[in-house]
Amino acid sequence: MKHQDEIWIKLKDLSLPGILVIPENASGLVIFSHGSGSSRLSSRNNYVASVLNRNNLGTLLFDLLTEKEDLIYENRFNIDLLTQRLIEVTLQLKKQTNTGNLNFGIFGASTGAASALRAAANLHEEIKAVVSRGGRVDMAQESLQMLEAPTLFIVGEKDEVVLQLNQTAIEQISGTKEMEIIPGATHLFEEEGALDKVADLTADWFKTYL
Repeated sequence: MKHQDEIWIKLKDLSLPGILVIPENASGLVIFSHGSGSSRLSSRNNYVASVLNRNNLGTLLFDLLTEKEDLIYENRFNIDLLTQRLIEVTLQLKKQTNTGNLNFGIFGASTGAASALRAAANLHEEIKAVVSRGGRVDMAQESLQMLEAPTLFIVGEKDEVVLQLNQTAIEQISGTKEMEIIPGATHLFEEEGALDKVADLTADWFKTYL
């Protein structure tokens, strides 16, 4: 059994909508940081989340921007703002009775991986693991050396520019790290079986470290 809620996360001066799922006997909670132009309704992230739920991991998908903020294109690439939102939401969940006792991880996709890595570097021991899917890790350059959480980079073989960025980034991390290259996959992992592989790798990583 699992418990699913459509929630509003109240921050200082705004509220952000989210989908919180906590399976019975959950061993951890994974917070999703989606890429630009996406939202809590992202079909790819929801699929990955469903696989995590089946592996007894809780998930939170939420909108990092309000509807009004999202109308301003530049906000989608304001990594400082998105990172701060991710940090605030994480700290908020740490105070909640139904989530505060869980180990936390962050899953970031595309530009969302930049805010995931930066938030994890800032939150230190609060974040136990990170997974980056097709991540624009170059946008988190200054945080990589401070990253303590075990981090998995998943990249498509044919996503050549992002693959090179990830190969450069992983060398700067001194802690536990791995890279998985999905054969034949492009940036959105739309090829047959590619997203299944992403989800399985992600579940294994978070089960190991959460």
